[in-house]
Amino acid sequence: MTTSLAARLDEMDRRAFLLGSLAAAAVIAAPRIGRAATPHELPALPYAETALEPVISSRTIGFHYGKHHKGYVDNLNKLLADAPDLAELPMPELIKTATANPNRTAIFNNAAQVWNHTFYWHSMRPGGGGQPTGKLKEKIDSDLGGYDKFREEFKKAAMTQFGSGWAWLIVKDGKLAITKTANAGTPVEQGLAALITIDVWEHAYYLDYQNRRADYVDAWLDKLVNWEFAAKNLG
Repeated sequence: MTTSLAARLDEMDRRAFLLGSLAAAAVIAAPRIGRAATPHELPALPYAETALEPVISSRTIGFHYGKHHKGYVDNLNKLLADAPDLAELPMPELIKTATANPNRTAIFNNAAQVWNHTFYWHSMRPGGGGQPTGKLKEKIDSDLGGYDKFREEFKKAAMTQFGSGWAWLIVKDGKLAITKTANAGTPVEQGLAALITIDVWEHAYYLDYQNRRADYVDAWLDKLVNWEFAAKNLG
């Protein structure tokens, strides 16, 4: 009788242990369902926040990078928590997929702004500016009529972008071209290759230049544009 009771108690203990183990496993696994496997992170700046002074102040970089760019990353991760079908896509694919779906406008806006800002930081370097050399210069000469014409048209694109947006040097149909996009618009939507971009949202320059966008664009071209980055993107 005692042995039989002990056997029954052992069997009950084993069942309880198994049920408890399964319950614990369910609790551990449950939060992973629908969650992005690898949340997007704020990419590091390619230089110190003070490196672009006096053209762009560390105060501007601090707000622009530390508040605006970071805000887009944080918002994107929150949105992707409810969109597991998009969470693991590479950024360009995420942008193209989201822009094709009107129900994913918020995801597109934040993803595109994350990509655009990262590209913008690399489009500048301390001691940059001036004219390009090598293959890039040859392409600007042949496709755009030379550096002076490029500068005129690039500045025009930056200045005539009403409100917020971006001006870009891109490759389209094998030739260099200049374009502009509003708000979070990006060449990535159309599968176009970008070489450089300038951010003409007011938060990019207002602390340093107030409403003098033209002065910001001139200084950017003269002292910051990263032609080495553009040349690498040209290939």
